[in-house]
Amino acid sequence: MNAPVKHDPHKTSFYITDALYEEIIADFSNWQRDDLVIHDMAERDLFRSLLEHEARLLDQDRLEDWLTLFTPECVYWLPSTPTGGDPRKEIAITFDDRRRLEDRVYRLRTGYAWSQKPKSRTVRLVTNVEVFDVGRPDTRMVRSNIMIAEFRGFETRCLYGWCGHRYVRQNGKWMIAVRQLNLIDCDQCIRNPSIVL
Repeated sequence: MNAPVKHDPHKTSFYITDALYEEIIADFSNWQRDDLVIHDMAERDLFRSLLEHEARLLDQDRLEDWLTLFTPECVYWLPSTPTGGDPRKEIAITFDDRRRLEDRVYRLRTGYAWSQKPKSRTVRLVTNVEVFDVGRPDTRMVRSNIMIAEFRGFETRCLYGWCGHRYVRQNGKWMIAVRQLNLIDCDQCIRNPSIVL
């Protein structure tokens, strides 16, 4: 009898399967409906504070702490189409699993990420937070608008868009399972984003 294989999301992408793609497409399609909005202010404030905490960690370059906000089997997705689309069929600016996210943070820490010499300084503004019920008590979809101001090498640029987060409750804590950032100019030349957006 063979022992079950234990997969480590820090080392392999075993969980990026057709089933996961189907789940992401289902959750990120037709979820921003008025009839699904949660109007409870306490719940909205809870998720707003989670988003603001995430923004602060990124602005303070606390990337290792930022990674702890995600589930072990997570996805970080920046579509290159204004409608998000299907990440199996359309090019994405980024479609990272846990292993790739950790690689990205590691590379920024090596000192050899020349696109971050000098290091960017950022400020993120998070607004218009809405929480949506998806019919599962341990899952919430959260939409927010975001502006990222980046200063680096005597130049300031601003990136604008909206985020869709799929939060899941694990061990009594809300964690990010999928983070989708939709830049309003995602189908234009946005240069190589060298920071974590």
